Amino acid sequence: MSSDRRAWAAVAVVCAALFLLGLDFTVLNVAIPRLRAELGPTLAETQWIVDGYALALGGCVLAAGALGDRYGRRRAFLAGLALCGLASVAGATGDGAARLVAARCGMGLGAALFMPATLSTVVHVLREPAARRRAIGIWAAVAGVGAVFGPVAGGLLVERYGWQAAFWLNVPVITVIAAAALVVLPESRDPEARPLDRPGALLSCAGLLALVWGVIEAPGRGWNSAGVLAAFAVAAALLAAFVRRQLRCTAPMVPVRLLGGGPVWPATLSLALMSFAMFGAMFLLTLYLQQVRGLSAWQAGLRMVPLSVGLATGAILGPLLARQLGARVPSAGGLLLIAAGFVQLGRLAADFGDAPVLVFESLAGVGAGLLAPVATEVVMSAVPAGLAGVGSALNDATRQVGSTLGVAVLGSVLATALTDAAPGDPAAFTDAFVDGLTAAAVVGATVAVLAAALAWRRLPGRRPRPVLIPEPD
Repeated sequence: MSSDRRAWAAVAVVCAALFLLGLDFTVLNVAIPRLRAELGPTLAETQWIVDGYALALGGCVLAAGALGDRYGRRRAFLAGLALCGLASVAGATGDGAARLVAARCGMGLGAALFMPATLSTVVHVLREPAARRRAIGIWAAVAGVGAVFGPVAGGLLVERYGWQAAFWLNVPVITVIAAAALVVLPESRDPEARPLDRPGALLSCAGLLALVWGVIEAPGRGWNSAGVLAAFAVAAALLAAFVRRQLRCTAPMVPVRLLGGGPVWPATLSLALMSFAMFGAMFLLTLYLQQVRGLSAWQAGLRMVPLSVGLATGAILGPLLARQLGARVPSAGGLLLIAAGFVQLGRLAADFGDAPVLVFESLAGVGAGLLAPVATEVVMSAVPAGLAGVGSALNDATRQVGSTLGVAVLGSVLATALTDAAPGDPAAFTDAFVDGLTAAAVVGATVAVLAAALAWRRLPGRRPRPVLIPEPD
């Protein structure tokens, strides 16, 4: 196999793993009714069966990226796949809520290990800028499409084979991916082999875990509850200690210069805000289609397919526009398309058909697809090759926190509206749901517009073409 073909085979393998990660993020949502009917977990236990994956992934991904840089990204990739597969078997054979929560946390920890290795491997195997941009576009599209297809695959499998299928699905897929990785995936690591910043890794894990826990618990407990406020205070203290250590440590886990005055922090923040809007919207749409429109999980999942088409389309166009116009135009333009999509989502109060949903998914999907590969390329281009795992993990961590916040915040906006609905009155519930969805759409559009302003102001524009000065005669 030629080196070029081998490189693209490696890209295909890591993108397959990334698709599975996105699928696992949402596939269990549609299985919850059957799971609760069979195992009878409490509402809190049910929430942690779903959210344990996001908690472990979001809390540990930054430290996992540093581990991959030091000990080998291929090794981290395979270890993460193995852990995710074993945890999936434990979940599929589980007979109680505690075991399912532990299994989902184990799956999230495995995903935290292999997720940074996917993007850092793309950067490592493709050195030519045009090929790398094309591969990052594919990577960004796959990252979104996997999450969109979670309800589709989950609806089909759960209806036929039960909630256990949401776990068993991983086992054959992981086996195939791991076998292919052993053949085509090259090993890479930080050539400087700096010592691992263990205190920094612990501080980042603990701080991100506290932050994600608080975000997940806030809708149920209340944003001003003592437990949630305490979690946010602990997260702020631990993450501040982490930043302070990175400033003083001789071998920091995340070099502070990456987050200085350059484009890394606006690019990662733009990705986080995009994830906030998109994942929050996907959560609300799934509820709307099933609880208001009365569609089955399978039917609701099919109506999310246009979002994946939009993501793929935008991911193709984004790098092409960035090459001609710089990162600023496709990034800010993509976020404005997401805002326009949210405006259409607010029309559900006047039109309960598929049209507002389709328009939202088309606009927001293309918009997110435009931004994701371009902002990701900005981040990875600014990161030294030896720190590709940390750069990838930084990109992944901000997106995970943003998506978790989006579900929590927009979900809380909806829940506030539903508290005014008269119990047992379907018409009142529908009106309250649409009012809440409209309010959430306003929040989502506002966040997208603010992110567009940030991207336009801080991301690089078109590079000036060199001026050719004729030589004197």
